[in-house]
Amino acid sequence: MRRTVFTEDHEAFRRTIRDVIAAEVVPHYDEWRAAGAVPREFYKRLGELGVFGIEVPEEYGGAGQRSFKFQAVVTEECARAGVSFGAAGAHTALCLPYLLRYGTEEQKRRWLPGFVSGELMTAIAMTEPGTGSDLAGMRTTARLSEDGTHYVLNGAKTFITGGVQADRVLVCARTAPATAEDRRGGISILVVDTSSEGYAVGRTLEKLGLKVSDTAELSFTDVKVPVTDLLGEEGAAFGHLTHNLPQERLGIAVGAYAQAAAAVEFATAYVRDRTVFGKAVASFQNTKFVLADCRSEVDAMQAVVDRALEAHDAGELTAADAASAKLFTTERAAVVVDKCLQLHGGYGYMMEYPIARLYADTRVTRIYGGTSEVMRSIIAKSMGL
Repeated sequence: MRRTVFTEDHEAFRRTIRDVIAAEVVPHYDEWRAAGAVPREFYKRLGELGVFGIEVPEEYGGAGQRSFKFQAVVTEECARAGVSFGAAGAHTALCLPYLLRYGTEEQKRRWLPGFVSGELMTAIAMTEPGTGSDLAGMRTTARLSEDGTHYVLNGAKTFITGGVQADRVLVCARTAPATAEDRRGGISILVVDTSSEGYAVGRTLEKLGLKVSDTAELSFTDVKVPVTDLLGEEGAAFGHLTHNLPQERLGIAVGAYAQAAAAVEFATAYVRDRTVFGKAVASFQNTKFVLADCRSEVDAMQAVVDRALEAHDAGELTAADAASAKLFTTERAAVVVDKCLQLHGGYGYMMEYPIARLYADTRVTRIYGGTSEVMRSIIAKSMGL
């Protein structure tokens, strides 16, 4: 069936991204995986290509597009090639919406040109050791100084995507204590300069997958953050964070679908070339039936993702809609990728094959952005249950 969610502009952008991946990413990808990060110079290259500035208004150096579909194209093309742009996704999909919606004019003029060019990379720090998805339980604090010029930040964060290379980190911290009536109140977002005294990057965390995405522990010891770097309203961060969750979860759904689609392509190519008992693996009925099942799963995922993309661009994607899309695509992608790995036999377990990397990378989609269990709770609540 013809796919109608993308326009010719999206497809032209897709061709550019595909060419860049083939020429500038694939030849170096093994080196990036070994290093555990994408080189900073490549982020500047993405800036030159306009990848970081698609949704940034023109007055700050961007293209002024309002469609999330361009980011979906990047996600799909990376999966198709079995590669990743590392922390670039967190930079654009996670951090940018907060800067655009809650940044003051002065803040936008100060930060967005560097954001667009890749000179200023960002990350967001919400999760803390021992709290997981319970953001209301965070213990990182930011106390306003006596003269009111700055906050004094203390605490720690973990699982921070892009935390090693970031120049500015959107840190969620308590600027007022929680109360029994409102555990979610009193949380603010500070855009912290990573060169500040007392700011420290701890361990670079070794993950099961997503090897080219640097993920770190961060700590703050009496870090002075100017009040001019408060993002949005003091004490209102929980609401700010909730506002972007549908887009974040849509992005994960797109990634899960794209990974499943890529897995089917990798497996199809492999079974055509691989022989066993003197016959191509593709000639066995079991192989045909498994891949037919996988193809039907991918078709269903694509339909869910495309509908969600249209709803998001129209401003109609609800929290429950996004949760449903994420739950369905991530759970089904796990099944599809596993079946496709099985068709590779022992080679599917070797990291030199993209299916093995996909298997490891896909697992986290059912955890980050809200676990599958949290998604089920959101959907059930929307049903009045």
